[in-house]
Amino acid sequence: MRRFPPERIVCLTEETVETLYLLGEEDRIVGVSGYAVRPARVRREKPRVSAFTSADIPKILALTPDLVLTFSDLQAGIVVDLVRAGVAVHAFNHRDVAGILAMIRTLGALVDARDRAEALTTGYEDRLARVVDLVRGRPRARVYFEEWDEPLISGIGWVSELVGIAGGDDVFPELARQAAAKDRIVSPEAVLAAAPEVILASWCGKKVVPSRIALRPGWADMPAVAQGRIHEIKSPLILQPGPAALTDGLDAILSALGHPPVPGSPTLPILG
Repeated sequence: MRRFPPERIVCLTEETVETLYLLGEEDRIVGVSGYAVRPARVRREKPRVSAFTSADIPKILALTPDLVLTFSDLQAGIVVDLVRAGVAVHAFNHRDVAGILAMIRTLGALVDARDRAEALTTGYEDRLARVVDLVRGRPRARVYFEEWDEPLISGIGWVSELVGIAGGDDVFPELARQAAAKDRIVSPEAVLAAAPEVILASWCGKKVVPSRIALRPGWADMPAVAQGRIHEIKSPLILQPGPAALTDGLDAILSALGHPPVPGSPTLPILG
């Protein structure tokens, strides 16, 4: 890092973009992932320099960043290219709710906004606790979260945790800790045997078609299908391990499970 706090930051995934905006530090951002959509104005304010597993390295270097923020082993190749080019990189690799909260605190420290990051994180922790209180004692539904449809891929760690916080039980909890998607592939027969009462689906970059799910061979008698409880959650709300998942993503899960949303999503300023 050439200076502290860094004045020119490139964010190659969405959750760090949203966090910096929430902290009021968006002026430091000079480039973002093409998937960054929160807040909505980011698409007109910041140049796009990457997809998820690929990036325009010359374009990033032309922005002369002090720091590039990445996420997961899937961006390891990008990290190598940037480090070899002399760029400072911080690679996040969190896969659970605790990791999301730690990411916010870490990012706050990196931009010298520790107090605001702590206030934001504490607000999320308080809200999660209110959700747990809201659903305590209510009937819990068996939930299958589908991250992809060809092949079927079940939900990752933070999604499984949020399902539990919202009053559901992940039907494949043993798979949620597997970071790699290939290790979370399930068979249609396994889902049928698990007999979920609710299906939540978020196909990254592709619209969910509930009728296609309902028409899978043998699934008509599955409780979730028979009762019409197939719900799409937009991927920017749940598949990014950041503030969106803890607020709008969690609210979407609550709604699908028949619970009211919990008011008071913390924002430092209001996103727009």
